[in-house]
Amino acid sequence: MIFNKRPIYISIFFVGTMAFGQISRPNASPYTNEGTFEKLKKKYPFITPIDRPVPKNIRIDRDIEYTTINGTSLKADVYYPLDTSKKQAGIAMVHGGGWISGSKENEKYMAMELASKGFVVIAVGYRLADAAQYPAGIEDIETAIQWIRSHHKKYSLDKNKIAVWGESAGAQMATLVGVKKKNNIKAIINIDGIVSFIHPEAEESTYAAYWLGGDRNTHLKTWTEASPLEYVDKNTPPTIFINSSQPRFHAGRDDMMKKLKAYYIPTEFHEIKDTPHSFWSAEPWFTETLNYAVDFLNKVLK
Repeated sequence: MIFNKRPIYISIFFVGTMAFGQISRPNASPYTNEGTFEKLKKKYPFITPIDRPVPKNIRIDRDIEYTTINGTSLKADVYYPLDTSKKQAGIAMVHGGGWISGSKENEKYMAMELASKGFVVIAVGYRLADAAQYPAGIEDIETAIQWIRSHHKKYSLDKNKIAVWGESAGAQMATLVGVKKKNNIKAIINIDGIVSFIHPEAEESTYAAYWLGGDRNTHLKTWTEASPLEYVDKNTPPTIFINSSQPRFHAGRDDMMKKLKAYYIPTEFHEIKDTPHSFWSAEPWFTETLNYAVDFLNKVLK
């Protein structure tokens, strides 16, 4: 397999170094909605912060322990409609942060809005790269989905209608969970996340290497295994891509859509014009992202 030679790029969230297959820890800064907004407004002064009240038609169960691993408690937040008269489709949300930063709190505004529109949402806290490298975080997301399915009666969840949603690194993770047949996922919402670490369009980065345990040359098998594009087949669920105007976060998207269309699986993409990565962390892009996703979910899940 031949890769295009591309320069290693530095994330807007942190920097790192790579040499001779040895990966130093990226210098990660906290990745929050508020911090991201402060960075983005310098270049995009017209944006405004997300500031929405909790909708009156939902309830939130915070910091629910869905499993413990080696004494470490892993928690999630569940957002769900107060109306339990009928079963609702579910959404497992996976935050971004380069596999090393971020938290389930980043999903609170989007999760609230989705719940208010009739979805049972679980925002998953998972082990980051410092605690455990790939595939630990993927396994955590799968465990959280199993947990919410096992509690379907409490939340009036249709356990056979669950979608996965992620942004940035979380989108790569959610998509990987979604393409694996064993997880029985019914829709994928990929927001500016790559779907292949080995595609010619993919740029080799230190934060991916840190999570995957080594650089692409020395750990090609792992980089391939972690690439959702490699799993696409007739069983892959409908998939929507909502992208920034930054090409490096689209790696593999067009090829994945081509495969999906070959199997007559619904797929679409929306590239929000002149936007930075993390566009979903500010208005007006937050609302635009929400509307694209809800329209798609209503088509494929309801």
